[in-house]
Amino acid sequence: MNTQQRILQLIGLAVRARMLISGEELVVKDIRANRAKLVIISSDASENTMKKIQDKCNTYNVELHVFGDRSDLGHATGKEARVVLAITDDGFAKKLSGLLNEFNRG
Repeated sequence: MNTQQRILQLIGLAVRARMLISGEELVVKDIRANRAKLVIISSDASENTMKKIQDKCNTYNVELHVFGDRSDLGHATGKEARVVLAITDDGFAKKLSGLLNEFNRG
């Protein structure tokens, strides 16, 4: 299984464990509340959304990764298209961070 599949699988696990939230407003709220440990934004997010999320993550010192497109993220969460995801669990965040860094180096 390649790194991308492992990332998507882990996102799916995080959803089932209720350790993931999606949607721009909810993610921003969780970043502000220091609940978001890691944020993933799709590569096809609008410029506005990208900037808003980047700024929030920088301000609150939350790790941010650009990964996949909205249908990849939607599929991984078992929903329609998703542009922004936040992981609210340290364990999942650490594991995903490692995989995302590996994927982005590849």
